[in-house]
Amino acid sequence: MSAKAVPIYPKKPGLKFEKRFGYPSVAIGGVDEVGRGCLAGPVVAGALVLPEVVDPKRDPWLKDVADSKLLAPEDRERLAPLIEGWARAWAIGVASVEEIDRINIYHASHLAMERAVEGLTHPASHYLIDGNRVPRALTSRASAVIKGDLQCLSIAAASILAKVFRDRLMKESDALYPGYGFAAHKGYSTPVHQAALKRLGACGIHRRSFAPVAEALGLATRESAHAQDQLGLFAGREVESV
Repeated sequence: MSAKAVPIYPKKPGLKFEKRFGYPSVAIGGVDEVGRGCLAGPVVAGALVLPEVVDPKRDPWLKDVADSKLLAPEDRERLAPLIEGWARAWAIGVASVEEIDRINIYHASHLAMERAVEGLTHPASHYLIDGNRVPRALTSRASAVIKGDLQCLSIAAASILAKVFRDRLMKESDALYPGYGFAAHKGYSTPVHQAALKRLGACGIHRRSFAPVAEALGLATRESAHAQDQLGLFAGREVESV
């Protein structure tokens, strides 16, 4: 039995996929979301349209653009305003905690992406979406790219904008709901966050459909199991992607 091939990703995101869909003759956008696996706070998406010319010599900071999860907070903060000034257009989309609990995190993530695209003042002809599914409203003009934040400059740049925006929201939430440590863990399920949930219970920005929060509130086991299924993020479902 042969070993399963492991995909090899580039060290830095580039324009391979963008060029496949016609860049620079065609306006290409990138879309990514952050906060999908958090126990608290909204899910946030960033969308941007690449400028007509991408020139690392003119903009040497482009060499530092990477998947937002791989960057230090100070690097994301430094890069975000540069990306905003560089992109042809950019926008942020948000899906609230209430929407996450009502329609589940998968659909809320797509809703945030759709809102980000709708907010662009200069829309793209085609969008590259991080992940393995395209939001329903974008099916005719978008393609999913698995690990797109590692491979596509447009998606990586969008991920930085989304991450910086959401981190700022969670820092504001830390002042509103002290004791949970939101400024540090940004709502993710860290040991500190888990301990605070047990000690303080859930607050106004906790996702009640997620199992650890449901358990802290004493909700039914069935609801908790359903929330765990949501946290699986449909990872086992195959979809067509590039």
